[in-house]
Amino acid sequence: MPSHVSKRATRVAALAIALSMSGAANAENIAVGNYGSSANGMPFAVALAKGYFQQEGANVTGIVSSQGGGTSVRNAMAGVAYGEANPGAIAVAIQQGADIKIVSDNVLTIAEFAWMVKKDSPIKTIKDLKGRKIGYTNPRSTSQALAILLLRKAGYDEKDAELVKTGGFGPMLAALDLDQIEVAAVTEPLWSKVKDKYRVLITGAEALPPLDNVVGMATGEAIKTRGDFIRAVIRARRRAVEFMIKNPDEAGDIVAEPFGITKEVARSAVRNLTTSMTQGIPYWGTGQIHLEGMKRIIEVQRSVGAITEEIDLSKMIDTQFLPDDIKALK
Repeated sequence: MPSHVSKRATRVAALAIALSMSGAANAENIAVGNYGSSANGMPFAVALAKGYFQQEGANVTGIVSSQGGGTSVRNAMAGVAYGEANPGAIAVAIQQGADIKIVSDNVLTIAEFAWMVKKDSPIKTIKDLKGRKIGYTNPRSTSQALAILLLRKAGYDEKDAELVKTGGFGPMLAALDLDQIEVAAVTEPLWSKVKDKYRVLITGAEALPPLDNVVGMATGEAIKTRGDFIRAVIRARRRAVEFMIKNPDEAGDIVAEPFGITKEVARSAVRNLTTSMTQGIPYWGTGQIHLEGMKRIIEVQRSVGAITEEIDLSKMIDTQFLPDDIKALK
């Protein structure tokens, strides 16, 4: 091989390595609350698998999970430009001093919830909840607040039933099996996993109006310096939601592994949530802000003491990163 060709090949190889290293250096994570266990984060798994992030210009290569709560939100957003969490948790984080804004609206209803009873339970409708033991995960949790709303929908007050803390959705089903409670709240994909063992008393879509449960967030620093990245993440997630609606089984197969569930369960969960409508509102949104649903979830969390101060949502929301056709508030 001539020396000039050899030198050129060496330079090309060196450039390829440099570009590869640069790409790896620019790779980054996003933070998604309860990723791998709750259905809210499934579109991000699809976007990751389908390459939508890179196609839209955001080199996202990993997703960091976090739990709920304001402190967790602040910790999750350390070092990442975009994350997903409950608007109430974001409000608490902001109250604690976090420089964070809501930049997209991701989960518009609580259609992932269902309340289940044993198949031979005498509880047939929510009118039968009076005097019954109803499970919830932890104090000030969404499941506690929703249990109270469910009782109110049935015409009762909180004192008309016994709310029992179980510490989680899995332990709640164990408590149901042991007759420690009579009604258990479950969420997708656990709902699809156990749907043949129990009887659904009522679903979240049937029980309550649209409650805006999960939103996208960005730090103040990222808003100033990473606008293109935030826009790309929002576009990639939107593409994933649209793909899931058109291809629920393929989407289910994609999310099965990162969520640690079978393809059958994953397909069931995706089918359920892509077809569920709550007063005409879908479960997974494409980013457009649904303000009324967000106000409702803030009030729900205020009812159990998760939020204690007044919240001005207008000061928490920044719509500049949304595509033009979904930039207006709904």
